[in-house]
Amino acid sequence: MSCCHPFELNFMFFSNVTRLLITFSVVLYFCFFSCFKKHFFLPFSFNLSFRPIIRGSAIFEAALMPDPFHSDRYVDVIRNSWLFGRSRLPRRGKVRDVYDFDSYLILFHTDRVSAFDVVFEDLIPFKGVYLNLLSVYWLKKSKHVFPNHLVEQIDERIIRVVKADRIDIEWIVRGYLYGSAWRSYSRGVRVISGVKLPNGLRLAERLPEPILTPTTKSEHGHDVEISREEAISRGLVSRDEWNVLEEACFKLYEFYNFEAKKHGIIIPDVKFEFGRYKGDLLQIDEPPTHDSARLWSLRHYSPGRYQENHCLDKEFLRAYLIRIGFRGDGPPPKLPLPLIEQIALRVKGSYEVLTGCKSIDDLNLKSLDELMQEIGEGKSNVHS
Repeated sequence: MSCCHPFELNFMFFSNVTRLLITFSVVLYFCFFSCFKKHFFLPFSFNLSFRPIIRGSAIFEAALMPDPFHSDRYVDVIRNSWLFGRSRLPRRGKVRDVYDFDSYLILFHTDRVSAFDVVFEDLIPFKGVYLNLLSVYWLKKSKHVFPNHLVEQIDERIIRVVKADRIDIEWIVRGYLYGSAWRSYSRGVRVISGVKLPNGLRLAERLPEPILTPTTKSEHGHDVEISREEAISRGLVSRDEWNVLEEACFKLYEFYNFEAKKHGIIIPDVKFEFGRYKGDLLQIDEPPTHDSARLWSLRHYSPGRYQENHCLDKEFLRAYLIRIGFRGDGPPPKLPLPLIEQIALRVKGSYEVLTGCKSIDDLNLKSLDELMQEIGEGKSNVHS
């Protein structure tokens, strides 16, 4: 597994003259902003000024931000793409722009970030790059466990996938008691998605066996838990399809968690999606990434407490938002730069650690209390 910087993937395809021009432009670009960055940089916030970037027929809505990994650099972050100009418009998801070519899809990973079903105005540098790279890594590695939709990686942000008919169910496999399952359990619920759990379990404790907690797939609003019989009676899946996909979920979860633990990461739960393609069932959407799974540090794992301080997933952002009193209602808050840097570090770190390029101990992760102290917002109960 090569741990080269992902942008090397594209650069090698340019001619020597083009490489020189790109290098010269980048040098001028960063020299200018290094000289004048005091006029642009604010310690704990950053107002994005968007502009179009045109590369051939492709158009990107981009803005300049401080590079979270190099204090003396600035980088472009991408909010929206028009890969084929205005002739073929994408469908915009929370993070990805989807281009429909009838028999296949082109997926472009932007730097957008969402939480509580809200897409924020702020962007996370390199987020789309590392989500895409980790997705490709996992989909290639797990295709022997269950077939998936990946056809090819086009560049660091783009993949081509077959156009499957999506099954409108999110298949969530939980190996640990956390999130909504813990909230139900702590209120006295002992049967979750038809599975009876024993008394006396603690927050974040490993379950006796992984459980499947499927929900309806919703484009807008919150997903709703759905049972096997409800899914079959509503025509979302046949009974045979349910049986195949239920088994696939547990096999995929076992595989991903086994591979992750080799690199010091626990996957306590993960969301899967599936589709139909030419009579076959395929895994679609994302494998375990910063956005689609919880990723805990095995070395720092301790049941009975929250795990966000050393996580490599989106729960760190959610914990911050809960801390400041935002749960998805009203206008979203502006994300401070130290938080953006920590999110970027976790997105990049999830790729580097899970692919074996780095150890989680090599990352400069900050706890939520350390972050709050840095931005001067004090301490409070993270999950109040």
